[in-house]
Amino acid sequence: MSFGEVTIILEDVATLTGLAIDGETDVVDIPDEDWSAMCLRLLGWAPTDLGGDVIRIAWLRETFDELPLSASPQTTEKFARAYALSLMGGVLFSDRSGGSVHLQYLLLVEDWRKAGRFAWGAAVLSYLYREMGRFALQMTASSSLGGDFGGWSALLMIWTWERFPHTSPLHAETGAQITMDAVPRGLRWLPAHTRQHGDQFYLYKLWFDE
Repeated sequence: MSFGEVTIILEDVATLTGLAIDGETDVVDIPDEDWSAMCLRLLGWAPTDLGGDVIRIAWLRETFDELPLSASPQTTEKFARAYALSLMGGVLFSDRSGGSVHLQYLLLVEDWRKAGRFAWGAAVLSYLYREMGRFALQMTASSSLGGDFGGWSALLMIWTWERFPHTSPLHAETGAQITMDAVPRGLRWLPAHTRQHGDQFYLYKLWFDE
């Protein structure tokens, strides 16, 4: 990285999230079976309105809201897959809609032993960079200030607070800077917090613009 540049790197992802940055990468092979059959096999249920290769995150959360106390190991595994799929589509690899997830991600948690060897942190950062790149190109082409991008935006927010502490929020109860230690480090932002005064953010905006 050139002197004076600042950007999110893999070390930041590992420190802030605890996700692995070393490991296997995997290209998902689309199975011969149809998507509905794959849902039945890996989740135990399939939505009646499944019309393609995406599934609504709301359906996942409603269907797998609570694991039965008498659930078998097989059922527990399927609920865990549904949670992981919802997490991937709604947080880690979200698209701009945020309401659905591609079923190809379900194949990543078909085998839990294999899933544990993936470089999830590297994948999350790559996806976030891709989404931010698309957003930048879109803004350049349209000269518009609106829009949104996918990916784990919370990672970008926490990274900003860590690297530029004067822009970070204050503890909601004490009004002090949040300084407690945590592993991974991103957990220290879990306590309730409040944003600082907008005037301060405006000053930083002017500073960066200059």
